[in-house]
Amino acid sequence: MAAKNIVTLDANNFSDEVLKSSQPVLVDFWAEWCGPCKMLGPVLDELATEYDGKARIGKVNIDDHQDLAAQYGISSIPTLLLFKGGQVVGQTVGLKPKGALKQAIDAALK
Repeated sequence: MAAKNIVTLDANNFSDEVLKSSQPVLVDFWAEWCGPCKMLGPVLDELATEYDGKARIGKVNIDDHQDLAAQYGISSIPTLLLFKGGQVVGQTVGLKPKGALKQAIDAALK
């Protein structure tokens, strides 16, 4: 389902792929049954392609990885957390337009 440059995240790789990343990482907390999450998928695929080499996109299935969802206080999905330098620097909840997500990523790249 995910594009080849979208990383599927779990408790085993979250630290290396997100917290230790030298690039900003936009992490999508989602679930298979979530309609807005499915609508966001193609947008994330486009962003992953556009920001390839500059920023990364990751996805956490909250049904499979409830520990990560709890750790970051995820109560609604889709929730997107933007990490830079191992810290959360941005958060959006719900379906957002591509432009809003691009603004957040661009700000993290500065």
